[in-house]
Amino acid sequence: MPASLLQQQLQQLRAQLAEQSTLSDSERDELLSLSLQIEQQLAQDMGGVADGNLVDGVNLAVERFEVDHPTLSVTLRSIVQGLANMGI
Repeated sequence: MPASLLQQQLQQLRAQLAEQSTLSDSERDELLSLSLQIEQQLAQDMGGVADGNLVDGVNLAVERFEVDHPTLSVTLRSIVQGLANMGI
């Protein structure tokens, strides 16, 4: 998956976060922090070291939000798959 597609998914995640009124401030902050970490990873040289903690954090967010926020979970799963395809 090209980085541009992953960027689009991150933008979609941010849009969903802005629309979700049922998220607590801490949940919203957690997901925004994850999106920033992903962007930072993408900004680095893609030949660099993959951050396994980043992928683990996104996977944990998928599990945490899949029941109450399934749309967010779908987007997060797509992001995880994109990261995996890029070797991150």
